[in-house]
Amino acid sequence: MSELVETLQYYFTFPFVKYAMIVGLLIALCSSLLGVTLVLKRFSFIGDGLSHVAFGAMAVSTVLSVSLKQMSGGESRFAKLLEDTNGMIIIIPLTLLAAVLLLRTGQNTKIKGDAAIAMISVGALAIGYMLINLFSASANVSGDVCSTLFGSTSILTLTVEEVWLCAAMAVIVLAVFIIFYNRIFSVTFDESFAKASGIKSDSYNLLIAVITALIIVLAMNLVGSLLISALIIFPSLSAMRVFKSFKGVILCSSVISVVCAGIGIIASILFSTPVGSTIVTADIAVFFIFCGVAAICRRN
Repeated sequence: MSELVETLQYYFTFPFVKYAMIVGLLIALCSSLLGVTLVLKRFSFIGDGLSHVAFGAMAVSTVLSVSLKQMSGGESRFAKLLEDTNGMIIIIPLTLLAAVLLLRTGQNTKIKGDAAIAMISVGALAIGYMLINLFSASANVSGDVCSTLFGSTSILTLTVEEVWLCAAMAVIVLAVFIIFYNRIFSVTFDESFAKASGIKSDSYNLLIAVITALIIVLAMNLVGSLLISALIIFPSLSAMRVFKSFKGVILCSSVISVVCAGIGIIASILFSTPVGSTIVTADIAVFFIFCGVAAICRRN
């Protein structure tokens, strides 16, 4: 046990490990807050769909950067900007646009919400993978794709700027949730009543979709594109096994998400396992524990 503690202390002397822990905990907190609303509104798969869109946008950013470098002989300022921001100036606008399209298309009577999500997410995932293969910037295409999809190494290559960006986003999400808590509560549980009360539910649905898109783009560095929806869904579902009030579920979900993220990151450092998969495994374990607790409570 003492050896594990010493190993952990040694690793935390490196800045990139501290960055990974800070970003991981902040993203887990934001994901849990949004997750409760998304699960209750049955928007859970929006997170999955937007994560695939973010992967496709990342591929577009990579291809654009490579093409600009080739055309300018490596002296393109925009290509340099793309590299410095990890493509965020392309990924964030495209993912936000997809969030708006999913929300608007889901309200279309000709294309139902689940069909719109499947159409956009699968299309973005396929196009992104095709672009990465056709315009590869690396000899190890499979490794790059695996890292992006499952977040195996990208969380350990964070810069100070990305940490500050994540911190700013976490503050924004928390501020929005606290300021508009009552309205989000109303829109989540009874949208028709919220509209009748004068609340602009469409605007708050759009706000939720936009914030979800931003968190997903940041969470790609933590768990990868394919595992983001698990980070959103599992803590909320675990909390709902035991707590029945909206506030209780939110608080419990936040604690579960942050604790599981911390345990997952520490376990991945100590045992050399993929960060994203380890965090999701911890979330799954807690879910089954809470299911057991709920079953015991019902018997008593």
